[in-house]
Amino acid sequence: MLDFFTIFSKGGLVLWCFQGVSDSCTGPVNALIRSVLLQERGGNNSFTHEALTLKYKLDNQFELVFVVGFQKILTLTYVDKLIDDVHRLFRDKYRTEIQQQSALSLLNGTFDFRNDFLRLLREAEESSKIRAPTTMKKYEDSEKAKKPARSMIETRGEKPKEKAKNSKKKGAKKEGSDGPLATSKAVPAEKSGLPVGPENGVELSKEELIRRKREEFIQKHGRGMEKSNKSTKSDAPKEKGKKAPRVWELGGSANKEVLDYSTPTTNGTPEAALSEDINLIRGTGPGGQLQDLDCSSSDDEGAAQNSTKPSATKGTLGGMFGMLKGLVGSKSLSREDMESVLDKMRDHLIAKNVAADIAVQLCESVANKLEGKVMGTFSTVTSTVKQALQESLVQILQPQRRVDMLRDIMDAQRRQRPYVVTFCGVNGVGKSTNLAKISFWLLENGFSVLIAACDTFRAGAVEQLRTHTRRLSALHPPEKHAGRTMVQLFEKGYGKDAAGIAMEAIAFARNQGFDVVLVDTAGRMQDNAPLMTALAKLITVNTPDLVLFVGEALVGNEAVDQLVKFNRALADHSMAQTPRLIDGIVLTKFDTIDDKVGAAISMTYITSKPIVFVGTGQTYCDLRSLNAKAVVAALMKA
Repeated sequence: MLDFFTIFSKGGLVLWCFQGVSDSCTGPVNALIRSVLLQERGGNNSFTHEALTLKYKLDNQFELVFVVGFQKILTLTYVDKLIDDVHRLFRDKYRTEIQQQSALSLLNGTFDFRNDFLRLLREAEESSKIRAPTTMKKYEDSEKAKKPARSMIETRGEKPKEKAKNSKKKGAKKEGSDGPLATSKAVPAEKSGLPVGPENGVELSKEELIRRKREEFIQKHGRGMEKSNKSTKSDAPKEKGKKAPRVWELGGSANKEVLDYSTPTTNGTPEAALSEDINLIRGTGPGGQLQDLDCSSSDDEGAAQNSTKPSATKGTLGGMFGMLKGLVGSKSLSREDMESVLDKMRDHLIAKNVAADIAVQLCESVANKLEGKVMGTFSTVTSTVKQALQESLVQILQPQRRVDMLRDIMDAQRRQRPYVVTFCGVNGVGKSTNLAKISFWLLENGFSVLIAACDTFRAGAVEQLRTHTRRLSALHPPEKHAGRTMVQLFEKGYGKDAAGIAMEAIAFARNQGFDVVLVDTAGRMQDNAPLMTALAKLITVNTPDLVLFVGEALVGNEAVDQLVKFNRALADHSMAQTPRLIDGIVLTKFDTIDDKVGAAISMTYITSKPIVFVGTGQTYCDLRSLNAKAVVAALMKA
C-alpha cells in the first residue's frame, strides 16, 4: 500500500497529489528536496526519510518531479513500473498545459488524474501478482544435455571446440605477429619425427593446416628476408667523431656564486629568533582574516598567457569548421548520447583523487539531471555535461549548514560560557598542528583560548602542545592584552581518562573566563573499537559545540571509509538518545596535492558537512577557507 504519490514542478508548484495511508506528504518531500535535489545527489533514485522510502523520477524536458512514498519495511516490486507509467501518461495527457511553463498556467490548469492513477496502480499490482515463480532448470533442458557424447571425445591432434573458437577470434592478431621466430615453433609430432597427415589416419584442423603452410613458407623465404634486412642495416653510414655538447637555450652559467642562495646566520638567543618569527607571521596574516584557497599554479598562468597570443597558422576557415563541429541543434539528450562523455568524466574524476564510488554516483546524478533536457542550437554534448557536472560539484562543496565559528563564539560569550571544539581523526593527519593554527587565528580575532591536552596516549603529544602554547604566548603576550592570559595549556600528563581531562578543562575555562576550549584527542584508526568507544564517550559526556574531523587531502577511497566509520562508531558507541556526529571537516596537507583535489569532494559528499578550514603549510598563517569555485576549476582542469 502506498503512502502518497505527488507530482510537482521544479519551481515548487504541486500539480497533483494522491494521499494513501499517510496524512501528509509535506515533511518527507521537503526532506527529499533539501537533501537530494538541491544538493545534486540524484545518483540513486531512492531516498529514506524516517520510516518511509521515497522513490522519485525527474522529467527534465518539462521540469517535473514524480515522487512516490511507502513504508520502508515493505518490498513493493511494482513501484518502478508504476512511476514510469504515471510519468508517461501524465506527460502525454497534459502536454499543452505543461509546455507553456508558466506559473499562472500551471495554477489555472485542472489536473484530474485520480481515476487514471488508480487504474495504473491496480494494473501494476496485478502484474506483480501474475508473475510465475521461477523454477530450477533441469539437466535435460541444459545445453550440455543436448550435446552428443561423441562431441566430447578429444582425439590426438585435434583441439577442443572452445579453443578453436578463441583461436579464430585471435587469428588476425596471430598472423600479424608471426615472424622469423615462428620457425622455432613446430608441432610436437613433427619434432618427434612422427608423420602427421590424413594418410596416417589423423585429420588436421584448418588452424593446423594454415600453421604448417605458414612455417613452410617461412623456411623457404625467411633466409632471403634476413639477408636483405642485414644489408639495409649495414648500408647506413656511421658517424665518426664525438658530438659537441648540447647547449640549452635557457641554460646559463652555473657559477657557484649564482647557485648559492644561503644567507649568513649567526648563533642568536631563542628570544631573538622568536622575534624574527613574530615579525614574519605578523606580516603574512593581517587582521585575523582567513584568505580564500587558491588552487591556481604557475603553469596555469603561463598557459593563460600563451592562449591570449593570436595564432598565425590558424586560418579563418579552419576556425569556422572547428566551431561548427559537433553541434547538436535543439535535440533532447538521451543516456546513449551522454554515455561516452560521462565515462571520460568519471575516469577524470578518479584520476583527480575522487573516490571511485562517489565518481560513479556523481556521473549518474548528472545523467539523471540532463536526461530528456533539450539542448540549445550551438551546444555540444560535452560542454553541456561538463557544465552540469561543474554546477553539481560547486553545489556539493556548499552544503546545507555553514559553520561560522566567530559568530557562535560571540553567542557563547553572551551566555557566559566557553565555546568547546573537539578535534578527531586518524593517526598522523595533523590534528595538533592545525589546532595550533586555529588557535592563532582565534587569538588574532581577540578571543582567549584554552588548549586541553586530551591525547594521553601518543608519546610527545603534551610536549608538542606545550611548545605551540609557548610560541603563541610569545606572539600574544599578556602585556598587549591588559594583563590577560590569551592562551594556556591544560594538561594532566599521560595515561589518564581523556573524557575526564576534557571535563576538567571546560570547568577551568568557565572559572577563568576563557572564550574557547580546543580539545585535542589521540589519533585512532576507524576500525579500532575500544578507541572509538572512548572518543564517543568524550563527545557524549562533554557535549562540545563543534566536532571537527581532521583529514588529509592525500587520501582517495580511504576518505570515504574513514568518515563513514567514524560517524557510525560515534552513533553506535554513544549513550545519548540522539548521538552527536561530525559537524565539520578540517582538510590538511592541501599544499602537497597540486590539482588532485578530489578528497574535498569525497569528504563533503559522503557527510554533507562543510569543510571549515584548509591547511596549506607549516606556519600558523597557513590556514585558508575553502573556495568552492577554485577547487572545482582545479578538479576539472585537464
